Amino acid sequence: MSSENEEIQLIKRKKMAEMMQKMNSTSAKGDAWPGEPVVIGDKDFEAFVGKYHKVVVDCWAPWCGPCRMLSPTIDALAKDMKGQVVFGKLNTDDNFQISEKHRISSIPTLLFFKDGKLVDKMIGASPRTMVEQQIKKALA
Repeated sequence: MSSENEEIQLIKRKKMAEMMQKMNSTSAKGDAWPGEPVVIGDKDFEAFVGKYHKVVVDCWAPWCGPCRMLSPTIDALAKDMKGQVVFGKLNTDDNFQISEKHRISSIPTLLFFKDGKLVDKMIGASPRTMVEQQIKKALA
């Protein structure tokens, strides 16, 4: 592995540790909910979806054009729905266990969890209005 890749991996690990510490140090209610998507992985996925009442996980990859198109929508929804729904981002290239467990074969895929249980799935990049409708339907 090149030193540049090693440096990137080190930065990713540090950022993940910071985010996990922040997530673990706040309560899972109201204003303490994140107002932006939380980067999650195989190791912390189950704890994350179990911590909040309503969770949407964006399964994506850096090389995926439709994933990059959907990302600003997910960011905006996370901000606008803070205190109601928590959003996570799972890089499918780096997290094979969860991708396999939830049979992610196309990206982007949104996974909808209510009380820690998968209740619905949405595949493909969609306009914000469609994503919002699906969130409301799946997590009502």
